[in-house]
Amino acid sequence: MTLATTHPEIADTLALKRRTMTLALLTTVYFFSYMDRQILAILLELIKADLKLSDGQLGVLSGLAFAIFYAVLGIPVARLADKGNRRNIIAIALAIWSVMTALCGLAQNFGQLLAARIGVGVGEAGSSPPSHSIIADLYPADRRAGAMAIYSLGVVLGAGVGTFIGGTVAHIWGWRVAMLTIGLPGVALAVIVYFFVVEPRRGLSDVDRLAHSHPMPSLATGFSTIWANAAARHLVMAVTITSLVGYALSGWGPSYLQRSLGLSVLQISLYIAPIGTAFAAFSAVMGGKLADRVARKHGLHAQSSMVAWLKVIAFPFVLLFFLSDNLAVALFGYFASLLFASSYLGPTFALLQGLAPVQLRALWAAITLLVINLLGLGLGPAAVGWLSDAFRPTFGDESLRYALVCVGMLTPWAIFHYWRAGVLLHRSEKVTAAG
Repeated sequence: MTLATTHPEIADTLALKRRTMTLALLTTVYFFSYMDRQILAILLELIKADLKLSDGQLGVLSGLAFAIFYAVLGIPVARLADKGNRRNIIAIALAIWSVMTALCGLAQNFGQLLAARIGVGVGEAGSSPPSHSIIADLYPADRRAGAMAIYSLGVVLGAGVGTFIGGTVAHIWGWRVAMLTIGLPGVALAVIVYFFVVEPRRGLSDVDRLAHSHPMPSLATGFSTIWANAAARHLVMAVTITSLVGYALSGWGPSYLQRSLGLSVLQISLYIAPIGTAFAAFSAVMGGKLADRVARKHGLHAQSSMVAWLKVIAFPFVLLFFLSDNLAVALFGYFASLLFASSYLGPTFALLQGLAPVQLRALWAAITLLVINLLGLGLGPAAVGWLSDAFRPTFGDESLRYALVCVGMLTPWAIFHYWRAGVLLHRSEKVTAAG
């Protein structure tokens, strides 16, 4: 018997009292997840020279090899999370991917590095779905976007700090030591998560929905429920296309800065990464707060519309970054794009968790992540690598620049889906209000 089953009121009070600490720890886990996932970006040129790899192979390592296992295994992990202890799943997963990241540093060829990256993907499959579910249970709908925005800081901070630490260590001791340095601390964090993260009662912050809960539907029902919700479909499409572009640009951005703009690994690590992290973190936090504010004033649909408009503003700056030969102008475009484009994750996942049935929150998160990572993470970096190899006979050393531009041009498609989701959510709110 646990505290939750013997004294549910006491357990609920404890969960809510410690939710800030729980959110902080889950954000830290997400930080380690993204740091271990994206460390490869700053190391690509060093790995390419050491192991004699092509851009196509680097693209597979950056995205496809990781994404297939990460995305597919997310579904059974989410099913387990909807039934079992989510905290334990997160702690075990963190330990696995941390060890596998360290093992990347021992690889002697493409095959060994590929196997280790697959291992990272297997481990990280156990992180986000149960984390999304816990956060949704701890925070009510009108505060959920802000909480999810804090959680999404793991993306920008993980990528930025990973680049800073990884690039600096690689400059001094090489890329292999960088992998070990990034990977091993995660094992200690797994122990902390096990002892301190709260496992809340499902539906704790949605009492009205919990009262009408039903036995857990089948996996097929989980897929069909998200497909049947038009707003959810558009949100999944929007975040998938956004992630495809984002993973492609973040995965190859450091290589582009080195090849086309002449920066060194150390310069990117010491100067570009910290500034970019600050802009993206500000965008994520303020975007979440703004999303909560517009939701309270105009309704939840305004969160999706807000993301669409911010992406409209960011799009020209992305193109400026990749099309300018002037370093100062290109960096201005890069930082400006981060300021407006990095706030989408919190509102998107908050909206999806709000639309999901209580018993299927982890599963809906996993389905979303399945699509995001198979198409976004899986194809984004790989497509850039393949396009770069294809463009090389025509553009030479500038092939990577034009490969990135081609992928970046998908952004208006994502904007359409965010806009459409906002329209559908607004209609649903009107129907609910009228009823």
